[in-house]
Amino acid sequence: MKPVAYARPTSLEQAVSTVNSRPNTVFLAGGTTLVDLLRTGAVEPDNLVDITWLPLGGIEHTADGGLRIGALAKMSEVAADSGVVDRFPFLAMAVWKGASAQLRNMATMGGNLMQKVRCAYFREPGTACNKRDPGSGCAAVDGIHRGHAVLGTSPLCFATHPSDAAVPLIALDAAVTVWGPRGERTVAFDDFFLAPGETPHLEHPLAADELITRIDVPALPFARNSHYLKVRDRESYEFALASAAVALDVADGTVVDVRIGLGGVATKPWRARIAEELLLGKSATTPNFALAAAAELEAADDTHPLNRFKIELGQRTLVRALEAVRPQVNPLGGPR
Repeated sequence: MKPVAYARPTSLEQAVSTVNSRPNTVFLAGGTTLVDLLRTGAVEPDNLVDITWLPLGGIEHTADGGLRIGALAKMSEVAADSGVVDRFPFLAMAVWKGASAQLRNMATMGGNLMQKVRCAYFREPGTACNKRDPGSGCAAVDGIHRGHAVLGTSPLCFATHPSDAAVPLIALDAAVTVWGPRGERTVAFDDFFLAPGETPHLEHPLAADELITRIDVPALPFARNSHYLKVRDRESYEFALASAAVALDVADGTVVDVRIGLGGVATKPWRARIAEELLLGKSATTPNFALAAAAELEAADDTHPLNRFKIELGQRTLVRALEAVRPQVNPLGGPR
């Protein structure tokens, strides 16, 4: 691990000014991802700007039923917040399943969105990785790629986005507010994460001197009926092979509204818009859930043998999540 300079600003202006005055500088928040990357040499900044003292924490429940999460709010705070648990249960579930208790107590929500992929080749400087070293190739193509993505892939990169929290947030139409020397701007959640395409090294539409300040979640009353299902090799401290965050509004057995986010199967948090459109106005039945899930995964990349199983696993995970929030029907008639 090479030596790095360290600064701890006390204001947003000072933080951004420090980044602009020192080339090859990155922000440090909880450090649960960045420190690992520094140790392996996967990233090699010359300077760290520690933003943990900035006033960017807190969780606010807005008057209209929405949610405002400070970029430096700890994952453990969000998972335990009674308002989040009550009104956005799938967000609380996803954050709670996102890491170990020790990491949740350190990791920030803004940092969670900015975390790097967990592809072993990205994290090993001796291997080819277009995301780490543009143009060098992708060692995962002919290597071990069981955990890689089947949606949103590119010939240059098909690494999976690792965030659990981002999966319900994309289903909720969240927005990310960032601040920099050119002022404040808001980025829609789906636009905040870039698919690899021809430029896998670009993951977010942020300039180096822009900093996340908060995450805004609009009100969604039927999100009280939501669920996050994470399928993984072991029950704790493991990344998703497939996950689904769903909120479902059903009246008289018919889907009135639905929101779906998928994780573990895509290069970015995946909004399942095809499945949502197919379910609207349909009966909330398992066959209809299965048809919608199959349609969403129809365009999945099946060219890599070791992760091909994720196509069916993603469908099954989505169906199970939808079944978990479907109103139970009394055999004698009516819901129970």
